[in-house]
Amino acid sequence: MKIALAIVLFSAGMSVAEQKVKAVISAADSLFGPAIEGVGVDKSGNIYAVNFKSDLTMAGLVAEKQALFYQATGTDEELKKIHINGIRFNIGCSGAEEAYIADAGMHQVYRLTQRQSSDGTFKKAKVFCGDKKMLQPNDIAIAPSSGRIFLSGMNYNSDTQIGDGDLWTCDKKGNATKLGDFYRTNGIEISPDEKTLYLSEAQNSGGTVIGNRILAFDLDASRGTVANKRTFVNFGDLDGSAAADIDGMRTDTDGNLYVTRNGLGKVAVLSPSGKLTAYISLPSIVSVTSLEFGGSSGSDLYMVGKCKENENKGCVDVYSSTSKGRAYSNLQGS
Repeated sequence: MKIALAIVLFSAGMSVAEQKVKAVISAADSLFGPAIEGVGVDKSGNIYAVNFKSDLTMAGLVAEKQALFYQATGTDEELKKIHINGIRFNIGCSGAEEAYIADAGMHQVYRLTQRQSSDGTFKKAKVFCGDKKMLQPNDIAIAPSSGRIFLSGMNYNSDTQIGDGDLWTCDKKGNATKLGDFYRTNGIEISPDEKTLYLSEAQNSGGTVIGNRILAFDLDASRGTVANKRTFVNFGDLDGSAAADIDGMRTDTDGNLYVTRNGLGKVAVLSPSGKLTAYISLPSIVSVTSLEFGGSSGSDLYMVGKCKENENKGCVDVYSSTSKGRAYSNLQGS
């Protein structure tokens, strides 16, 4: 099933243009569950997400022929705790493609190596880094120049406090370092020049979401340090949508930041200066959780979340952009 829907783009004069958004995996076709999340792209532009077959230990290929990509292993007790989420691909020191998968339940990140050409899966999976003091991790950002990964995590409480969100980094040897405590954190991303790290932060009060903003930091990708914390966008001030949670975030090669607004079922597009330039409305998704650029040219924005027609299923919508995704471009060596 394919559905087209308009997106609203704002220029300096607030004029409106229309683009096409397609539903590529509908509720009727989906093999993904309602917790579909953690979208990642490989060098070929293939897209992957978690909650394949509604299983928190499984990730799958997002395509017409949906297929298992990864399944976590462990003891019976470990499998009860495992909750995989963020997925990122990288080109390792040997020049081979590798992948990282966050495990929120076990407070660690897996590194997948020895990719098999037959089906695109990886032969080896080992714990790359972790720390029991990590709140999760939930999502991953990667700085290819240094091989460092950056991790966000959260506790979801009725009344949010500092410490309900955290930020960590792991160097290419797997050494984990905590970078700070925050209110509830979720989405995380890095600018194309690797000079800025973006981190979402939200607050609850009395069980109600009262604030959602994106923090920006000066990033030293080599040393794995952040400085000059500041508010990049406060959605309460920007458009009055403080109560709509931020989830996954991704940048394109022009430095624009694409932000899932889980509570709105839309994706916000922000310029490098923090100006809201678009809201992308999704035809088949009621709660959008994650997104990534992929496809043969790396310019198709895949957005995933709980289906409108059946909230027990995970759906996928695609917006054809004119810009390539940062992650896809990095994997090409550009």
